[in-house]
Amino acid sequence: MDVLKKQTVYTISDIYALPDGERAELIDGQIYNMAPPGRLHQKISWKLHQAIANYIDSRNGLCEVYAAPFAVFLNDDDINYVEPDLSVIGDLSKLDDKGCHGAPDWVIEIVSSDSRSRDYITKLFKYRTAGVRE
Repeated sequence: MDVLKKQTVYTISDIYALPDGERAELIDGQIYNMAPPGRLHQKISWKLHQAIANYIDSRNGLCEVYAAPFAVFLNDDDINYVEPDLSVIGDLSKLDDKGCHGAPDWVIEIVSSDSRSRDYITKLFKYRTAGVRE
């Protein structure tokens, strides 16, 4: 008789229990470890963050822009937790000290060879189904 292995479903509490300095995302109960970003990745992130924030400020906008690591709880559940490279939130009621609860209006992922499949397929699907507009 074959016995089916029980698949582990992780929760946000598992993400918070990771050792200091270790980053991961949680998508549909599966943990995806994240390698530290490289220098070019950080430079692109910083430049984009700066340009978007300056644009919002120059128009007295009320949106806020956050760079990773910044928690985004896409769904009203405990099995999804992502850290987009940049998140722009217009509905400030979604924000608290832990991060953004619900879909940001705009997310930016800086795609590397290590994250290509997850960014272009898995996370894109999660963003679309959660209601991320851009």
